[in-house]
Amino acid sequence: MSELIDGKELSKKIRKKLKKEVLELKEKGVNPKLAVIMVGNDPGSTVYVRNKSKACEKVGIEFEEFLFGEDTTEEKLLEVINKLNKDNTINGILLQSPVPNHIDINKAFRTISPDKDVDGFNPINVGNLTIGEDAFISCTPYGIVKMFEEYNIELEGKNAVILGRSNIVGKPMIQCMLNKNSTVTVCHSKTRNIKEITRNADVLISAIGRPKFVTEDMVKEGAVVIDVGINRLDYGSIVGDVDFENVKEKTSYITPVPGGVGPMTIAMLLNNVVKATKIQMK
Repeated sequence: MSELIDGKELSKKIRKKLKKEVLELKEKGVNPKLAVIMVGNDPGSTVYVRNKSKACEKVGIEFEEFLFGEDTTEEKLLEVINKLNKDNTINGILLQSPVPNHIDINKAFRTISPDKDVDGFNPINVGNLTIGEDAFISCTPYGIVKMFEEYNIELEGKNAVILGRSNIVGKPMIQCMLNKNSTVTVCHSKTRNIKEITRNADVLISAIGRPKFVTEDMVKEGAVVIDVGINRLDYGSIVGDVDFENVKEKTSYITPVPGGVGPMTIAMLLNNVVKATKIQMK
């Protein structure tokens, strides 16, 4: 019998805990604050920033937006980041992606102070995650790890297959699973015989952005399936990378879309802001 991993409920639980921690910090005269930078007018980014703002407000984290036009120079962006790095009232810095093509986003991520890098994209945090040191972990993979922990899903020695190798989800997810002692295989656009690989997965994590790509015949009986995909169809509905209705009959655990990984991503961003605030207090 498949069990639904309810990211919405788990995120509420995490936010409740964070709200208490933020209140305790404020009683000590510390006000956690997140700065979000957005360059350009990407519609999806606008929605994400608004959702992050609302989430911060609900747990008591202060929030400041820095919105720049499409023609903003890389030099100007780096100047703003450096200013925020030095601002002691700012505890976390998040650069919303995508950015315009003329800006080197990796250079921008390198400029964000590792101690304020709540998205986990600065190479120092990426490196620390790789060697098993304490780090800010990219929010989506971190949220997935918290799901495994909440539902007591054993990962040690399990075959984990990750679909997708992005810097945001796929690559940090590899390290998270290795740190849990899973045996990890990564599939991407150049991988041959994907179906044969996924059929052997005890844990299957899909982050490729292709609607209902993962079908019933690609999934092993009793597998854990994590669907990171958020795909909007032409008629407006949102579906994941997994053919949920058919695949769920074979799984031991599965995440829905929406209501699965999405809410956990924002919850872990809030968690990272609180963590950053405590680090900076020391």
